[in-house]
Amino acid sequence: MVSQSKIVPAFLGGFICIYGLVSGFVKERLFLSEALVAMVFGIIIGPQAINVVDPRDFVSIDSFTREFARYVIAIQVMAAGITLPRRYIVRKWRTMSVLLGPVMIVMWLVTAAIIHLMFEISFKQALLIASCAAPTDPILANSVVKGRYAEANVPKNVRDALSAESGINDGFGLPFLYFALYLLNESFSTGHAIGKWFYWIWCYNILLSVVIGIVVGYVARKLLRWAESYDLIDKESFLAFSIGLAVFIVGILQLIRSDDVLCCFIAGHAFTWDDWFREETKDAHFQEVLDGLINVTFFIYFGTIIPWHQFNNAELVIAPWRLIVAAIMVLLLRRLPIVVLLTRLTPAFRNYRQSMFAGWFGPIGVGAIFFAEIVLEEIEHEPEHFHLRSREIIVPIVSFLIFSSVVVHGITLPLVYIGKVVRTRSRSISSMSIRNGIASRLSFVNSREPTGIHGVHIPMIHSHSGSPDDEYVDDVKHDGRPMFSTSTDASPTAHGDESPKDDTYGPAGPLDLTRTITIDETPKTNRNQMDVHLQLMNSRAKYTEHAQNQHTPTALSGP
Repeated sequence: MVSQSKIVPAFLGGFICIYGLVSGFVKERLFLSEALVAMVFGIIIGPQAINVVDPRDFVSIDSFTREFARYVIAIQVMAAGITLPRRYIVRKWRTMSVLLGPVMIVMWLVTAAIIHLMFEISFKQALLIASCAAPTDPILANSVVKGRYAEANVPKNVRDALSAESGINDGFGLPFLYFALYLLNESFSTGHAIGKWFYWIWCYNILLSVVIGIVVGYVARKLLRWAESYDLIDKESFLAFSIGLAVFIVGILQLIRSDDVLCCFIAGHAFTWDDWFREETKDAHFQEVLDGLINVTFFIYFGTIIPWHQFNNAELVIAPWRLIVAAIMVLLLRRLPIVVLLTRLTPAFRNYRQSMFAGWFGPIGVGAIFFAEIVLEEIEHEPEHFHLRSREIIVPIVSFLIFSSVVVHGITLPLVYIGKVVRTRSRSISSMSIRNGIASRLSFVNSREPTGIHGVHIPMIHSHSGSPDDEYVDDVKHDGRPMFSTSTDASPTAHGDESPKDDTYGPAGPLDLTRTITIDETPKTNRNQMDVHLQLMNSRAKYTEHAQNQHTPTALSGP
């Protein structure tokens, strides 16, 4: 029998090479996330399909998954903190307060209510499972934060908000998890549980990790700048510095049993507080290459350990239909309604379209399985103080939620793109029809050649202007007064000897005759000074050709 230690590298390396050959087409043309492709590959080679790789044969699943997920998340949140603009958390404190406060609390409670309803468990147990799914995943969020699609279609303010939220709320998920865990501990009274939750989780884990992250990030930034200024560090070590910093923080925080994930994000953001490191490494792409390798590896691994046999367990009241309905309800109700509802309180989202986009793309991923393994570890220490079902039910539910999120968020990005294309084409057709109608009406006016009509001011459209159906006459000024006012209550006050020249035509804009044609009954000067010559030399075919080539705004850019 062939050893698993030889099979795993062969399939992993083969997938990375073969997927790399078509990765540009998959991500930039099909808009499929690499996590979805990797998970599907893991399912295929796993025990439920061709059964060539089964991690249960050579590793302890619970401990290995927990530590693997820990380092994957640590490196990702460090990268998220580094890629944010300078002092983003402080400058956007209102947005962060909303996303980490009411939004995350509602996500937790709504998920718990759905799980409580669908699986007939106590609300405390539902809170424990829901705490795993409350944080958003920085790895799956990369599909709408990085890449050509994100840069071309997702505004930077939305990308930065999603990246910051997914990076920081993986660390802020601990208070939700331990609140439910302490309440479920039968050896704790309610007062004891809340007291320990406050001093151990908030003071020791959260506040201490924030302080350590700020100090480590600041010291690392100063040391790196000093080494670089004296030419003591080479390029390779300079690029790998952030990775080593993330691993160092995880090791130190594990020794003192504090929140290593939150500390990594804070340290990453403090490390690039002045934008120096981010600007120095923005063209290197070393971080992206390493992130891609780690993420692909983890989701292949996750595809091989999905507990399919536990998705139908009558004793735990788990059935496929319950899991599917629960997943649909969680993905639709967990985040989207509250984010849209709080749009006006979230400065980073400038309109409801951006809020709907951000509300939908809040995926459940590596953080969820990491928190689920932490729960199992805590229960293993004191199994007599917890109900057996609390341990048995958490892994299948969380695993199915992750599987559903990877699939749904992995395939809805191309659907958003297709919807954008359909809207773009419909707008072009509508715009073309309207402009053709305007052209036919202006052709009738052109046949009369109304040169020298007293008091009539009509915008001029030249045949050589390049965009006849989009150009408009801006406020042309003679003697400090506008000739064509864009205000409905304005009247012409300019008088001059010459017609407006070609350079008076502004950028592309709508042609609105009701706002540009005005009639003055009482001339203020002689007749010759009021003449404006109308020149319409373009045919309807040219209007149609330009309308088809017209650029339209992105689906998320607001007015």
